[in-house]
Amino acid sequence: MLKLAQIKNLDMKNISKEDYLSVIYKSSDSSGNIKANQIADKLNISGAAVTDMLRKLSKEGYVDYKRYKGIKLTQNGEDYARNMVRRHRIWEVFLHQIVGLPWDKVHGEAENLEHSSSDELIDRLEEMLDYPEFDPHGDPIPDKNGKMPKGNLGIPLSNIKPGNMVRVNRVHDFDSSFLQYISKIGIELNKEINVLDSIEFDHSLIIEVDKKEKSISNKMAANIFVSEVN
Repeated sequence: MLKLAQIKNLDMKNISKEDYLSVIYKSSDSSGNIKANQIADKLNISGAAVTDMLRKLSKEGYVDYKRYKGIKLTQNGEDYARNMVRRHRIWEVFLHQIVGLPWDKVHGEAENLEHSSSDELIDRLEEMLDYPEFDPHGDPIPDKNGKMPKGNLGIPLSNIKPGNMVRVNRVHDFDSSFLQYISKIGIELNKEINVLDSIEFDHSLIIEVDKKEKSISNKMAANIFVSEVN
C-alpha cells in the first residue's frame, strides 16, 4: 500500500508544469482566479501535490499564489499557458481532420504531442489546416499572436429551461467516456437539442435529439455548452 509521500511523488512525476498552467488558464473564473481544490479535481490528483506545484510555479513567476486564496496566472504564466493550449488544440484538429481519430480520442494523443512540438511545427500545422479557429470540441484556438477568435462559447445546457430549442457550441473534453456517450445519443457540434423537461429530484434533463427522447444527468448537461435557437 502506497504511503502519502509516495502518492505525492507520483502526482508530481506524472503531471507536468504545462498541464497545471493549461488547467488554470482554461478553468479560471471571469476574474481569472481558480481555487487549488478545483485544480486537484481537474487533474485528479491530491491537494498536497497541487500545493507543492503551485509553490514552484509561484517561484518561477508563472502564478500569483497565496495559500487559502485564489490562484491567478501572471502575464508570463498566461502567455505560456495560452501557447500550450494553442499547441494542444491545433494537434486535436490535425488528429481529427487528417488522421481521422474520433473526438473522444484526440485529447489524450494531443496531450502527448503538444509537449514535444516546436513553435515552427505548430505554425506549419496551422497553415496546412487553413488556420482553424476552433478545435473538434468547439474550443477556440489562439493564433500565434495570442488573439482568440470571436465566437459564442455558449452557456451550460443544465441552465436551459424546458421548452427551449438550443444548438451545441462546444463540449468539455475532460473525459473520453463522456464524449463517447453523448456521441452515442447523437450530440455533436451544431446539433439542435429540444429541452423537454427537467427532473426536480436530481435536475437531470429530458431532451430530444434527432426526434428521439433521451435523459441526461445534470453533470453531463453542465459540460455541454449551447446557444438558444431563435
